[in-house]
Amino acid sequence: MHALVTNDDGIDSRGLGTLARVAVEAGLEVVVAAPDEEFSGASASLTALEADGRLWTHARRLEGLSGVRALGVEASPAFITFAAVHEAFGPAPGVVLSGINHGPNVGQAVLHSGTIGAALTARTHGIPSLAISCTSPEPVHLDTCATVAARALAWLLERPGDEAIVLSINVPDVPPDELRGLRPARLASFGAVQAEVGEIGEDHVTMTIRETDDELEPGTDAALTADGWATVTTLAAPCEVPDVDIAGLVDSGQRSIAAPWEVVQSTKE
Repeated sequence: MHALVTNDDGIDSRGLGTLARVAVEAGLEVVVAAPDEEFSGASASLTALEADGRLWTHARRLEGLSGVRALGVEASPAFITFAAVHEAFGPAPGVVLSGINHGPNVGQAVLHSGTIGAALTARTHGIPSLAISCTSPEPVHLDTCATVAARALAWLLERPGDEAIVLSINVPDVPPDELRGLRPARLASFGAVQAEVGEIGEDHVTMTIRETDDELEPGTDAALTADGWATVTTLAAPCEVPDVDIAGLVDSGQRSIAAPWEVVQSTKE
């Protein structure tokens, strides 16, 4: 099976190399394609630097991954995934691995994560994916993350081929023998950090980003990782919510707009 390994921390991230080695050790045909610079907070944006319709890529060599094709791509993680699905970097991947992110991706704030955005983009194309993050912005124990990633990848590869699951995993930055285990978790109602508006001027607004001091909700990814557990949460790509009653909004079959549409034809001399 072909695998795409990407991230939002950039091609030089230590976590990216660690995750790529996990994929190689699992026997996958690996291509590493990651942003040539940090793209954190990109969500699933399809952003790329193009010239004359060309997406710019730069061949790289990653430590300990001789023989693995690695590219620094001038694009967001989601765009890279989108391009990979359309065979821009070789055969389309059968699985997408995103990370290992330096810093947590917990709570509803996963909406903004480029790491998660790449995984969800794979999901929209019917490809299973794994997004993994370490809770520390400067990880010390990436070997712990690698152990959890290998276990999750093995489970994912055993699933039916038509089941495109997204696993979001967060791992505490602790030695392997101090990790309490892997637990399912629901998303916390907030992320690891919060933004606050400070000074509001005529031409500027100051913003402060700080770690949240709110009480952690039991059973959530934020609470469990703080307590020494690795967590796994299954995510879904954007989808409709069918149980909302919108009967008072939509038409019943015949036009109910009060005024007919007016077609205006303009001419220029």
